[in-house]
Amino acid sequence: MAGKYTYALGRRKTSTARVRLTTGSGKVTINGKPSEEYLAASKYLLTRLEKPFTVLELNNKYDVSARVSGGGVVGQVDAIQLGIAKALAVTNEAYKSTLKRADLLGRDPREKERKKFGLKGARKQRQFTKR
Repeated sequence: MAGKYTYALGRRKTSTARVRLTTGSGKVTINGKPSEEYLAASKYLLTRLEKPFTVLELNNKYDVSARVSGGGVVGQVDAIQLGIAKALAVTNEAYKSTLKRADLLGRDPREKERKKFGLKGARKQRQFTKR
């Protein structure tokens, strides 16, 4: 990618996305692949990826290049979405309040709870037998 870019980091569950935002024609590449190819299983995830742009009415104004690792596809898309929103907030301070009202700048803090010793899972216990 030639020219200036804005960098931001997005996280969700165990996914981490490093996002580069440049002015362009609206191309989104994830790990070197076009987003349509990377997220071929779900059109819903593609629309979630575009949400920061649709809220600000900036469709097809920026190119996105994302490096994402860890987690599943939905967590990765949420991490990229947060990275895009953070990068847009850095490019123009006026976008920050709109993105905040749309609840796009907050990181979702929910993580998987660890399995505890003596239990079957994080909280599930063995079945109690009275007799």
